[in-house]
Amino acid sequence: MIYTVTFNPALDYIVTMDELNIGYVNRTNTEQILPGGKGINVSIVLNNLGIENTALGFVAGFTGREIEDRVRACGCITDFVHISEGMSRINIKIKAGKETEINGSGPLITREKLDKLYEKLSALKSGDVLVLAGSIPKTLPDSIYSDIMERLAAKGIKFVVDATGDLLLNVLKYKPFLIKPNNHELAEMFHVNIETKDDIIKHAKKLYQDGAMNVLISMGGAGAILIDENGQVHECIAPDGQVINTVGSGDSMVAGFMAGYIEKKDYVHALKMGIAAGSASAFSRYLATKDEVIEVYRRV
Repeated sequence: MIYTVTFNPALDYIVTMDELNIGYVNRTNTEQILPGGKGINVSIVLNNLGIENTALGFVAGFTGREIEDRVRACGCITDFVHISEGMSRINIKIKAGKETEINGSGPLITREKLDKLYEKLSALKSGDVLVLAGSIPKTLPDSIYSDIMERLAAKGIKFVVDATGDLLLNVLKYKPFLIKPNNHELAEMFHVNIETKDDIIKHAKKLYQDGAMNVLISMGGAGAILIDENGQVHECIAPDGQVINTVGSGDSMVAGFMAGYIEKKDYVHALKMGIAAGSASAFSRYLATKDEVIEVYRRV
């Protein structure tokens, strides 16, 4: 079973308008409300690809109930920890020429509630996959990813980590099965300018040497580079298409990669599935369906 954790999920309220006039009443052209959060996105795309999984994390208030209802409506299994006070956040995304985002903070997560999540995670067993994705709320310790992996290190679980900076660097010693920074995040982690594919490969190999089994570097429209667990370098170019919405495309790549790996245990196929899922989501208004991923896969 695959489990995803989203520490600070949200309702994404997405509106479009001709222009945003600060200080005046604005009218929207279109409105859309979606469940948001990197782990949730991974869960939805995995489910779309026929891979059963369970979405974990924290929800609170009426917004939390709505997030859970919408994730379940996508066909996913949920097992969130419910917080009695506060509310899950609402993130406002305004598309008016340039895109403006206003992100909420989310509820206070107490030690008692964190222990409830640990209790759920303790039920994972050898062969399960745990996806830790995204930023963490300010009410949790910066070490939360490494704390979880330390607790579960002896269980034979495959860890997938999609995070940046120290959140990612601090977990390498636990030998995560897959990490997926993008090329910009890679440059920030090593405090360098990355200008060529050779630069990407050089620094991705450092993450591999520091413990990551598979290092997947997404490069947006340019595709992705994978350093697999055998140290082999694979490159895949993204297919052409009209980009409609890039939100969730990186999460879709993680889901596609894991779905491809589970299907054939072949890294070339997994990489192509990752590119196909990420691209298909970018070409869609929301996260990619199985049919959309298969169509794009044929063009990878």
